Amino acid sequence: MSNSFSNRVFGCVIIKTINANYNADFTHQPRTLPDGTVYATDKALKYTVRNYLAKNFPEEKVFYFKSLNAEMQPRDLDQSYVKYFGEFPKTDKKEAVKARKTILGNLLTCIDVRLFGGTFASKDANLSLHGTTQITHGVNRFDEGVIYSEQISSPFRNSNEKSADSMQTTLGTQFKLKEGHYVHHFSINPRNLEDMCKAAETEGLSDGDIEKLKEALRNGATFYDSAAKAGVENELLFWVQLKEGSKLVLPSFVELVSIANNDQREIDFAKVTALLEKDTVKSEIEKVEIYYNRATTTVINLPVNGTIFELN
Repeated sequence: MSNSFSNRVFGCVIIKTINANYNADFTHQPRTLPDGTVYATDKALKYTVRNYLAKNFPEEKVFYFKSLNAEMQPRDLDQSYVKYFGEFPKTDKKEAVKARKTILGNLLTCIDVRLFGGTFASKDANLSLHGTTQITHGVNRFDEGVIYSEQISSPFRNSNEKSADSMQTTLGTQFKLKEGHYVHHFSINPRNLEDMCKAAETEGLSDGDIEKLKEALRNGATFYDSAAKAGVENELLFWVQLKEGSKLVLPSFVELVSIANNDQREIDFAKVTALLEKDTVKSEIEKVEIYYNRATTTVINLPVNGTIFELN
């Protein structure tokens, strides 16, 4: 593992959707708040990160990610542990603490555990790990949250012989959002896992973890190109890294970012910039990085001390 990463970070990720469904509810429609605002859970973004890490960094273990056993069934928690680490350590009352430390140490070798933490509720150990990276729900900041439906046909007939349309092919409905720009806020605090790492006598978050996380936050949604998510793309990553030892706490950027309803769909960071340029805030910042595709995305009112990079 590379050098440890000890800086705290605040930022946001913007996911663009065009005629797509980034995060559906149980009725298969894009999720909406009571006032009709379209949103996505933090799990939606985390899934794209885990999927990207699993597919592009095979040397890394991604523990909280669905996998199938020999019977083509999803593995349960204990089976996933055995897949990655072999059988659970033998335990008795005298060795229980040692076994828990062994299990904890194994879990901390998984990059998604170091990033997002997790709950491990097994008969052999009951652990709750507070992740270093916290992600909020993503809120669509584009003011036209138009959801529409379309019927689709299956090539197979209805197998219910008692149904009136049993000789017809079945019909289904899919729902999509015409256009959306979801803003997820995130924060990173490497100290969240400090006590657990000491207990397991292992290392915590590393520089390598951070570089892989950045890459996944820039590309994960675009990379996960399923039928429902065709049209879902990473649009921007905004990264504010504080100086080592800083105790500054920044508010969520979600409500501070706006998307203009014009031809350019300008992403406006004026309120974020005003916050970061306060003297009490500016003095605590080590660097500001902005990743987006300048050929297709227009971003205005960025901090003057920010460094702009291409998204990919």
